[in-house]
Amino acid sequence: MGLKEYLFAPRKDHRGWSTPSEAARFLLPITLIVVGWWAWPKTDGNFVMWFGVVFFVSTPLLTVGWWLISLISARIESRVLFDSINHIDRSKKVSIHSFRKP
Repeated sequence: MGLKEYLFAPRKDHRGWSTPSEAARFLLPITLIVVGWWAWPKTDGNFVMWFGVVFFVSTPLLTVGWWLISLISARIESRVLFDSINHIDRSKKVSIHSFRKP
C-alpha cells in the first residue's frame, strides 16, 4: 500500500459503515493548529477573540479540505479500519433485530 492509498482510502468499520480516511483525520488538528498559530497575533492574545477567529476561519477551510479529500478518495478502493475486522466471525454476531418483541 502506497502513501496515497494509506492517506486517502476510505475506511470501513466493523459494521461496514464508511468512516473518514486518514487524510481527513489529520486535516482537523493540522488546520486548528495552523489557524490558531496564525490567529494569536491577530487577536493580540485575547483568548475569547482568538477562540472565535479560530473556529470562524477553520470551519470553511475544513469544509473545502474535506470536500477535496472526498473527491480524491472516491477513486480509491476502501480499506478496513483495523486489520482485526477481517477476522470477525459474522455468524456469532447478534443482530439488534433479533431482540424485537412480537
